[in-house]
Amino acid sequence: MPINITMPALSPTMEEGTLAKWLVKEGDTVQSGDVMAEIETDKATMEFEAVDEGVIGKIVVPEGTEGVKVNAVIAILLEDGEDASAISDTPTATPAAAVTEEVVAAEVAPVATQAPAPKAPATNDGTRVFASPLARRIAADKGLDLANITGSGPKGRIVKADVENATATAATAMQPPSASEAPSMPQGADAETVKKMYADREYEEVKLDGMRKIIAARLTEAKQTVPHFYLRRDIRLDALLEFRSRLNKTLESKGIKISVNDFIIKASALALQDVPDCNAVWAGDRILKLAPSDVAVAVAIKGGLFTPVLRDSHLKTLSALSAEMKDLAARARDRKLMPHEYQGGSFAISNLGMMGIDNFDAVINPPQASILAVGAGTKKPVVNADGELGIATVMSVTLSVDHRVIDGALGATFLAAIAGYLEEPLSMLV
Repeated sequence: MPINITMPALSPTMEEGTLAKWLVKEGDTVQSGDVMAEIETDKATMEFEAVDEGVIGKIVVPEGTEGVKVNAVIAILLEDGEDASAISDTPTATPAAAVTEEVVAAEVAPVATQAPAPKAPATNDGTRVFASPLARRIAADKGLDLANITGSGPKGRIVKADVENATATAATAMQPPSASEAPSMPQGADAETVKKMYADREYEEVKLDGMRKIIAARLTEAKQTVPHFYLRRDIRLDALLEFRSRLNKTLESKGIKISVNDFIIKASALALQDVPDCNAVWAGDRILKLAPSDVAVAVAIKGGLFTPVLRDSHLKTLSALSAEMKDLAARARDRKLMPHEYQGGSFAISNLGMMGIDNFDAVINPPQASILAVGAGTKKPVVNADGELGIATVMSVTLSVDHRVIDGALGATFLAAIAGYLEEPLSMLV
């Protein structure tokens, strides 16, 4: 019988998307793994591949259509021997309930779940699962066992999105509260009310894209549901700046230049290992303590923010972190990051020091438990250890903490560990 092709969830955070472009037309034959369409999510334009072979019998949603809900039917695939007369008997799919939502930069990562899809079918010996060729390649690259992944494609087939989101979904999934249990969120004035207030003034109305909508929704939710508290500290950078200058001179011939932000990433990663109770995320009715230091770093892009995650940062050298950060930042600005590259982590860094900001408070990116807001390093008068007045380069930082996960004394210990590494940079190399 005809197969409904539905709007895929290309990331755990996707609820709807724009069907930007069809790469096939009615009557075309497709094979499993063929790219059929380009779909715009809130973060990027991604390719959508076929999971079954057959003939495109009908395109239900034309290209350029915005706001297509996940699991809504977008096309109908005819199997071998079928013709278009079978389409009229094909039931339309009921859009699924809300999936998950995400955050960006000082914001929110996925926390929610879909109804479980059927397990991918396997042979009697349990050694084979059904997956698209592209899904198999991605699983091999990521070192994932397909037998442990649930397929969301037709007949339980594992598709690209299942493999890309396997780790993030497993780590963060939890059942959302029912409508009767969920607290009501205060709502601001609607658009028409606000526009009436400015009816006699000239203005330009700017349409929100998917990313901006997610930022608005998730940041509001984060500030209303996460009990933030803030720890502030000044960190002396003179020893680090001197060491960085000498290190960069030795690396100049290799084309490597280490930034202050690279040191902050490394110091934070090591501090998460020293204070493991802070290397944690909030999971609804429990806390998940992570073993590796996966550090997220906010990257500004046009119209929003990404927080690419540097996994296993505690194990990487400064030069390796620097190269990886440059690559992630460049692809973030081009909106070329894959979902698994900007989801996860227990801790984030938001650095506005290079923009002249002395200090600020960042919003926590749930389910992460903390975020470090980094200000500029400036020359200030200080009292030295001998009691004499001197001049030092001082950087102000603020650690925003989720009080459900980290208490005050624990957060202070974590921030002190970060400061210790930055003020004694050679200790990062031990």
